[in-house]
Amino acid sequence: MLLYHVGRTALLALPVLLSLWQTPSSYASEVRESVLTNGLKVLLVEVPKAPVVTVQVWYKVGSRNEVMGRAGLSHMLEHMMFKGTAKYPKGTFSRTIRKNGGNDNAFTSQDFTAYFENLAGDRVELTLELEADRMQGLILDEKEFQLEREVVKEERRLRSEDDPQSFLVESLFAQAFLIHPYHWPIIGWFPDLNAMTLEDLQRHYDLFYSPNNATLVIVGDIKAESLLPTIKRLFEPIPKGPSPPPQSIVEPEQRGERRIVVKKEAQVPFVMAGYRVPNYTSEDSYALMILESILSHGKSSRLYRSLVYEQKTALAVGAEYSLLQADPDLFYCFALVKPGQKVQEVEQALYREIEQIQAAPPTEQELQRAKNQVEATYVFGQDSIFRQAMLLGQAESVGAGWRHVEQFLTRIRSVTAEDVQQVARRYFVEDARTVGILIPIPPRSESAALSEAR
Repeated sequence: MLLYHVGRTALLALPVLLSLWQTPSSYASEVRESVLTNGLKVLLVEVPKAPVVTVQVWYKVGSRNEVMGRAGLSHMLEHMMFKGTAKYPKGTFSRTIRKNGGNDNAFTSQDFTAYFENLAGDRVELTLELEADRMQGLILDEKEFQLEREVVKEERRLRSEDDPQSFLVESLFAQAFLIHPYHWPIIGWFPDLNAMTLEDLQRHYDLFYSPNNATLVIVGDIKAESLLPTIKRLFEPIPKGPSPPPQSIVEPEQRGERRIVVKKEAQVPFVMAGYRVPNYTSEDSYALMILESILSHGKSSRLYRSLVYEQKTALAVGAEYSLLQADPDLFYCFALVKPGQKVQEVEQALYREIEQIQAAPPTEQELQRAKNQVEATYVFGQDSIFRQAMLLGQAESVGAGWRHVEQFLTRIRSVTAEDVQQVARRYFVEDARTVGILIPIPPRSESAALSEAR
């Protein structure tokens, strides 16, 4: 299964938020919205240019809906959703999709869990029947759970424990968020995975996997008017579930810089600096998106031009900000330190680039280039029905609503150079900064590793 780290995408090679946005006009007249009697929201978009369709079911549950001691529960349940029902036993779901020329998968984030199938347009009813069946009929088996837990633990080893940069990202978030659920990783920690029970999964499924906590998104070669009756026939018999409790945990104000140093086997040092910033609910979020572009998009960006090209102290640099989050998240910058260079000097070089924007707004040329980059990404993304559906599902799941995007491009175009300078001054302050440093250590010898294992 895919593990989708929203807000941590640059380092984990996962889809970038910007590639999911579209121009406002691309949805206003095309999305057909319906709400079934059991609360399921249905969004249909007719795109007949190719005989294919993407079907996506989004549940409003992610790692932020978990509790301390059970981190990773949402992701574990995502895995178990492929273990079968009474009607479609284990393996039948994916095998049926493949036999019909399609593919399927799922992903979990901090804010949601989503399942998708891509296949020919004339097979859409088949995948709808499969999704409706597992929305209410999932069988959670103890033996399958024990087996799948080991799969997830191995996934954690590969993606986090054995990937020093990803491990530092995880450590940084744990330092930046002390009480908010963004504190723990989506995949969970080993003690939490070991403590997890089948009863935990059943409660999670019963509470969050209901039509009134889900959005069905279908984009592609469909006729919305004729497809909606089929959707009602398959999904409306599913009873409405309990209303999940609202998440209202607010991270307290940070009152001083926090630092975390991680020592792991790695080739080169790695530096990160994260700042807590608002999400889509704030007008500042649009200026923050432009700031991200100015700092990190392309070889003409400030971080690349300064640290990689001119100073030659970093091998790679970047910045990451995710606007579509249910709660305020982090804006972070990072640099992969070039061999022979001092970590402290690279860290200070990151801060100098931020300080320069705080001291003087970006030039009009920089500002326009950043806006052009964002708009160009929109245009390229329009060719993908999968990404169109992703945007709709994500916007609905985090609470923004799909109509929120109708105003997005207008707001991006209205950002001024002074707006960018102001958000840099407002949020990029030392007392609100969390710093992560990866210090490489030599690989352990094979004999030492064996001795430790005993």
